[in-house]
Amino acid sequence: MLTNLGPQLLIPVENQVREFDPKLLLALIAAKRGFSSVIGSRREMEFRIASFPRSLYLSKSMTIRSALLFKAAHKVGHKIVAWDEEALVHLPPDTYFSDRLSPKSIRYVSHLFAWGQDNVDLWRQYPGLPNGTPIHITGNPRVDMLRPEMRPFFAEEVEKIRNSYGDFILVNTNFNHVNAYFPELNLFQPVKKPGETPKFGRGSRGMSREFAEGLRDHKQATFQNFQRLIPLLEQTFPDYTIVVRPHPTENHEVYSKIAAGCSRVRVTNEGNVVPWLLATEAVIHNGCTTGLEAYVMEVPAISYRATVNDYYDLGFYRLPNVLSHQCFDFDELRGTLGDILAGKLGPAAGDERKEIIKHHLAARKGALACERIVDVCEKIIDGAADLQKPDLSHRLNRWYMAKGLGFINRFKSYLPGALNKPEFQRHRYPGISIEELSARLSRFQQILGYDEELKVEEITDQIFQISA
Repeated sequence: MLTNLGPQLLIPVENQVREFDPKLLLALIAAKRGFSSVIGSRREMEFRIASFPRSLYLSKSMTIRSALLFKAAHKVGHKIVAWDEEALVHLPPDTYFSDRLSPKSIRYVSHLFAWGQDNVDLWRQYPGLPNGTPIHITGNPRVDMLRPEMRPFFAEEVEKIRNSYGDFILVNTNFNHVNAYFPELNLFQPVKKPGETPKFGRGSRGMSREFAEGLRDHKQATFQNFQRLIPLLEQTFPDYTIVVRPHPTENHEVYSKIAAGCSRVRVTNEGNVVPWLLATEAVIHNGCTTGLEAYVMEVPAISYRATVNDYYDLGFYRLPNVLSHQCFDFDELRGTLGDILAGKLGPAAGDERKEIIKHHLAARKGALACERIVDVCEKIIDGAADLQKPDLSHRLNRWYMAKGLGFINRFKSYLPGALNKPEFQRHRYPGISIEELSARLSRFQQILGYDEELKVEEITDQIFQISA
């Protein structure tokens, strides 16, 4: 049962292992400022968007897929604010705009939250950005989880990981463009006949065929490099376990087959990546955001670039690659990784990298990104008294819209290639118990010195309300 407790935030979570903890921190800080927050599965929240009292909806994207939701949310009185989870390591501007931004969606967004100045510069180039849309450089809640003061939050998980895996090398993959959870989510769909021209998959949304084909070929070659790399690492470094952590929307099957032929290779996507970075000796990636996260946390990271295509490596993946040690063949990687494991080499460093991260990532010091976001939300609420008034005049309209949206979205979730397929959503958002959620909130409170009593209510088994 949803309790009406004043100004409210709706905080949808799509990829649980990546987003839930930082957004839970946001809900806690919002509660301290007098907000109640509804947090949980994005899919379930979308189904029920017309059932919530007037709220601020904190969207994580502004793609064409959001247009229907935004229109419905706006019609029943919600205000929409947004950031883009993919705007930190992003495609070249024109392709990014086609893929990640929609003029039909962004026109409903009243305020934007940017990762850093690079994100602001990117959005300001977008022809469809409505004039006067405020862009706030707040950083992102995920950045807060990388800060030194937050490390105690993961202490128990780090110890558990080390006890389970011992000394290990972390291999983070990001081949969801060619190894997606469902084939329809790849850049191109599988062909039915040899020689047939493949049709676009969901992963190529917004891309030209030329760009998508080039990216597919580059990612496929790099994917094959990593498949060869994993057993080589086990053979070359016999004192270490090799932990493979696939992208949240990747298919694990190919990695599990590799692990079955090895004795010290493990495949897991358990939990947030931060405790894995804190527990590992080094992380190996190619163009993965993990390389950036490792740099911020001063964890040695290697970008393995056995196949080079500067058009994509510099136009798409430059940030995580340049913030890592770059190795262009296995012999170079073996030497660099050996020096790291022997304590002769630390994380990538240098003044140029400091300037790059400063330009891209705000809120690494001072006020948390979550605090900066809530600051803006408070100002929005102060200027929008209608969000705090009982919504009596819209109740019937809400009821009909809630029923209609729920039916439409559930029907669409069973169509071929749908992102909302129930099994795919369970993969991305397996769920959390109210006991575990409360325990995580308690850890955050201890770190931040918050002693206020919190009220945590279960709306459904995937959606919760948090308030002071």
